[in-house]
Amino acid sequence: RDLADLGELARAGVRVFTDDGSPVPDSKLMRRALEFVGALDGVVADHCEDLHLTEGAQMHEGEVSGRLGLRGWPAAAEAIVVARDILLAEATGARVHLQHVSTVQAVGLLREAKARGVPVTAEVTPHHLTLTDECAATFDPVYKVNPPLRSREHADAVRAALADGTIDCVATDHAPHTPERKEEWTTAACGMLGLETAIALVFALVRDGSLSLERLVDAMAVRPARVAGLAPRGPLVAGSAADVCVFDPALEWEVDPRLLHSKGVNTPYASMPLTGKVRHTVCGGVVTMNDGTVATGVHA
Repeated sequence: RDLADLGELARAGVRVFTDDGSPVPDSKLMRRALEFVGALDGVVADHCEDLHLTEGAQMHEGEVSGRLGLRGWPAAAEAIVVARDILLAEATGARVHLQHVSTVQAVGLLREAKARGVPVTAEVTPHHLTLTDECAATFDPVYKVNPPLRSREHADAVRAALADGTIDCVATDHAPHTPERKEEWTTAACGMLGLETAIALVFALVRDGSLSLERLVDAMAVRPARVAGLAPRGPLVAGSAADVCVFDPALEWEVDPRLLHSKGVNTPYASMPLTGKVRHTVCGGVVTMNDGTVATGVHA
């Protein structure tokens, strides 16, 4: 309804401003936000959802929702706001980043906007790349997310868009919940764990030939840093920040929610065998994880 104190946030070092969790329905307010953030050399990261079209919705609107008798969440609810914010970015010259893109229509709008030179970037989640609305047939609330898991057509579209660079980044949309908030489908909170399985799930697309290894690194390191204004972070080159993720592409493992570092256990990939895992991480020259164990205060 109102703008936060964006100037004060920018002075504190914030460069990415978002409405995630509470989409902005007012186009005039979004335009003001873009003008303000653009003047601060920041980016607006937008959750694209027309709330009038998703009120009471439980899953993606399509054949599966009809079969299950659950109120559907139309793809148009995402695309309408994507179109609006692309036009506003074009009008203001400010940067917009589209969060968790999940539909064919949004991909088409994004591709056209980039061809026109609109300053827009986008991300996709591992679960929208790898799961579909057929999962809802289990009525397991772990599969309830926002935006919802889409049909195969939409999943194929976002995979292709990630591969060709139309979608810039992979972002986890990591959302741990207590078991009490994930007990029953219609009342369950939206969201699932995504952080610790993300790179292995995307690497599966490399293994099956859907994605190049170079594009994976670009989507999970280089472009996210660029979107967030953190350049030259991202590339592993002399002179860049010592932020390093050591990934073992041959390590085979099974997802056990009890062994994940999150306090939540709401992962849809429980018991799934995966290949490839992060072994070590270094942040700003400090080792933060050593062979799967959290480490603090050790300089690389």
